Amino acid sequence: MSENDKRRVLIVDDDESQRSAMTQLLSGWGYEALAACDGRDALEKLGSFDADTVITDLNMPNLDGAGLLTELRKSPSSPPAIVLTAFGSVERAVEIVRELGAFWYLEKPAQPRVLRTILERAVAQSQLARHSQRLERQLSTRGELGGLVAQSAAMRRVFALLEQAAPTKATILIGGETGTGKEIASRAIHDLSPRRGGPFLAMNCGALPDTLIESELFGHEKGAFTGAAERRAGYFELANGGTLLLDEIGEMPIATQSKLLRVLEERKIRRLGGAREIDVDVRIVAASNRDLREGISKGTFREDLYFRLNVFEITLPPLRERPEDILPIARVLLNTLNKRHECRVTELAPDVETLFFEYPWAGNVRELRNVLERAVILAGEGAIRREHLPPGFAGLPNRLVETTAGEVTLRPGVTVEEAERQLILMTLKHTEGNRARAAELLGLSVKTLFNKLKQYNEPDQ
Repeated sequence: MSENDKRRVLIVDDDESQRSAMTQLLSGWGYEALAACDGRDALEKLGSFDADTVITDLNMPNLDGAGLLTELRKSPSSPPAIVLTAFGSVERAVEIVRELGAFWYLEKPAQPRVLRTILERAVAQSQLARHSQRLERQLSTRGELGGLVAQSAAMRRVFALLEQAAPTKATILIGGETGTGKEIASRAIHDLSPRRGGPFLAMNCGALPDTLIESELFGHEKGAFTGAAERRAGYFELANGGTLLLDEIGEMPIATQSKLLRVLEERKIRRLGGAREIDVDVRIVAASNRDLREGISKGTFREDLYFRLNVFEITLPPLRERPEDILPIARVLLNTLNKRHECRVTELAPDVETLFFEYPWAGNVRELRNVLERAVILAGEGAIRREHLPPGFAGLPNRLVETTAGEVTLRPGVTVEEAERQLILMTLKHTEGNRARAAELLGLSVKTLFNKLKQYNEPDQ
């Protein structure tokens, strides 16, 4: 368990034997436990001990449990508190829970099984709140949420909707053009929700043939159909306790839509070929680059399913409508691509920044990423310049231009074989003889590159 994953509990009790016994019990459950003798001691220790929850006695000298909770309530980031009370003080404990916001109360002596259950819930709530606070700080300081970037007012409105919807149980429908980041937004919803400790799965409904989509969603029993050699769990079972993204939901066959609607209403599935119903607890996020209302009018999408999915709708704006986000997104992508390809590209040249800002980006963030990935590989380090961009991008020449640096000119009449030979040799020179990297840039296998060099009678690089 990493340092950040440790579960920390502060025990507050004026009875030394009670503190010691509780510390030993919690340590045996895997918690890092620290003890304090009264409320004032607890407040002092919380300054250096980042507790996930506090277990406090009610009656103590100096500062009692009620006084401690009063002080904790002054800070929105304070850990939840579990109050322990002696017989006869239950009414006072209930009052503290209601008025001072304690998480729960337990009567002494606390039953270990009950205490453990309440403690796990309190710690889970605390850790979720801290995770959400970190994401909110990330949003406010850097304009980022998950993998999304927002400098524009349009995307900040999207962020606000994501933060509002995520903690709820509502089904969410995300719209937007291809490449706008619908899956990233879905992951952000999962990460901001109480389900973040569970699985996140994404299924592309448009990438599967009609004959397989039900099996992928609901699973199948052995022998359910030709080729079903063994029992297999579907996406709903695998995502149990977490979030399932149904991407391109508009491509789902109409027959499967009716079965999906039943699952959403009853929270039960039945594997293909199976007789037993299985309870599932899955939060659904659906996404589509099409207007589902148009599908309803054409009879390709069920109206009742649309209203069942569209409890909370979020639409991601295309990149061309938020140009102020282009360069911040590019900088975030550069960091990611540098790590992936072990490059050291630091910036975009000023004229490239201008091209990026003015380009319409029909493919949205996905197109931006693809252009940058190619450019990062070509540049290797330093700045991305115009020559690193794809031929034809933003009106750039769609052919190689001869320069004193030795680039190739495609003159009328040159053979395809000679053009290919010059391009391969130029790329090898750029990669300083690294055939694996040259092959990647050229879209060839290393074996194919080797055979072509042999064909050209070029020495082994």
